[in-house]
Amino acid sequence: MQGKIIKGIGGFYYVHLQGRGIYECKAKGLFRKMGIKPLVGDDVEIQVLDEGAMTGNITSILPRKNRLIRPAVSNVDQAMVIFSVVQPEPNFHLLNSFLVMMERQQVTCILCFNKADLALERQIEEIKKIYKETEYPLFFVSAKEKKGIEQIKDVLRDKTTTVAGPSGVGKSSLINSLQQDVTMETGDISKKIERGRHTTRHSELIALEDGGYIMDTPGFSSLSVDFMEKEELKEYFPEFLKYQPECRFQGCAHIHEPECAVKEALSRKMISRVRYDDYVMFYEQCKEKRRY
Repeated sequence: MQGKIIKGIGGFYYVHLQGRGIYECKAKGLFRKMGIKPLVGDDVEIQVLDEGAMTGNITSILPRKNRLIRPAVSNVDQAMVIFSVVQPEPNFHLLNSFLVMMERQQVTCILCFNKADLALERQIEEIKKIYKETEYPLFFVSAKEKKGIEQIKDVLRDKTTTVAGPSGVGKSSLINSLQQDVTMETGDISKKIERGRHTTRHSELIALEDGGYIMDTPGFSSLSVDFMEKEELKEYFPEFLKYQPECRFQGCAHIHEPECAVKEALSRKMISRVRYDDYVMFYEQCKEKRRY
């Protein structure tokens, strides 16, 4: 029988079989010998050991479409990164780090900003300006008031989506609102420090009633891109791509070179200063890391 691993805990893998339910499985020893570890998101074949107890063994892992390292998951169609518009205000540096990582792994990204009901119009407009030229799908929602949820359901339908974001932005509450029987654990935000407690302890795929899966991941507070080569970084800023061919120098880094079309676009506000400044910071981090 063929299914998908939706969770792995303590050597047990929970495999969702469409129309049959979730089976608790162990991975056969041959995977260990081959140095292969089953991942959440893997499509697998299982041998049922006890139909009543819904237990089995994973006998094979089907070829992976892709594999993410952070978070550790396979066969992902897209990533939805969730921040809040306010309380706490978005950390754009953290968001841009995540987007670069997903671009490098060739995973389509969706930007979702929660708590839109608490925000001023100018705060929403500022975010729109920053990401307008990136062409990432952009959604402003309210999990509390159930606004914008249907739009999110549409983009998740029949896809495997990894959902990520820092703690305290209402990530689990938003996932809970996507269907009636999903009840993920949520935590209060400390009013003093405006950070959420880490309430998601492991990666888990959740089957959506409209088709597809979502995977919630532990909240992150920092990401580093300094493991990349500085020369490749510019390829992960999609708003740069249409200007790069117009640069005077082939291989232009868009930092110190004269007659740079990307810097010209920046001066004309066609590229966000917030995004460009983060690019320069990432570039310097990658450059510095390679010196040691």
